[in-house]
Amino acid sequence: MRRALRDNSLGIVFGLLFLAALAGQAAVGHADFNDEQLDHDGSPISFWRYVTSSAFVVDVTENWQSEYLQFTLFIFLTVWLVQRGSPESKKVDEAGAGEDPVPDRTWRTKLYSNSLVLVMGTIFLASWAAQAVAGRVLYNADQLDHHEAPLTLLQYVASADFWNRTLQNWQSEFLAVGSMAVFAIYLRQRGSPESKPVMAADEATSVEG
Repeated sequence: MRRALRDNSLGIVFGLLFLAALAGQAAVGHADFNDEQLDHDGSPISFWRYVTSSAFVVDVTENWQSEYLQFTLFIFLTVWLVQRGSPESKKVDEAGAGEDPVPDRTWRTKLYSNSLVLVMGTIFLASWAAQAVAGRVLYNADQLDHHEAPLTLLQYVASADFWNRTLQNWQSEFLAVGSMAVFAIYLRQRGSPESKPVMAADEATSVEG
């Protein structure tokens, strides 16, 4: 058991951090939602009703979709694009898909060779779709409160509200990934596989010294 925990400690710790953060978001989100309800002469709702509401779902999924978009694009684009000197990049002369020494080039092999991007991209699209559905429900509730016409799903996806929720997350993800790739050229973190060795030259790419 101890060895299994050690061998999977990174995934376990991040899984626990995720659950703790999600529980915290649910708790404070529920309190904030009920405070707003009372401010508008509404009735507070139960915790379970809140975590199954469109208000909570849209807040969660709009962050999930941007995170998975970030990693999907990063995995896919780093096949061909490079950043000289960054450990997040291949060497400049190694850009491209390349070939693995796999004798069986069946459709299963081809599917498996792109499975990481496919799975990450599928999660992105699913969470983005969930954001659109939940966001429309929340938006239309506000529309009806103001005696205005509700929107269809297609109308909502083309609305400023949907793209405001979407782009405010995308821009931060793109900034974070780009900053990481560039900062790692010049900065170090001893012991991290995301960093070059401390004494590696700035122009060195990956973990070469």
